[in-house]
Amino acid sequence: MSKEKLNESGFALHKSNYILLAIGFAIIILGFSLMVGGGSKDPNVFNADEIFSVRRITVAPIVVLLGFIFEIWAIMKKPNEQE
Repeated sequence: MSKEKLNESGFALHKSNYILLAIGFAIIILGFSLMVGGGSKDPNVFNADEIFSVRRITVAPIVVLLGFIFEIWAIMKKPNEQE
C-alpha cells in the first residue's frame, strides 16, 4: 500500500496500532488493579504484610512499566503491507 492509501482515513495510525494501544491500556489497568487493596477498616490497625506485599511492591509496578513499553511499541510499529 502506498502512503496515500494509508492516510486516506485521516487517522494518524493504522487500525492495528489502535488495537495494540487498547491492549497496552488494558495491561496498564491490570497493573494498577494489582496495586489496589491492603487497607484496614480500623484506622488504628496497620497491617504491613498486606500493604507491603510482593504483589503491590514488585509485580504491579513491573506490569505497569511493561504496559507503557508496550504502548510505545504500539505507536512506533509500522503496519504490514497486507493490512
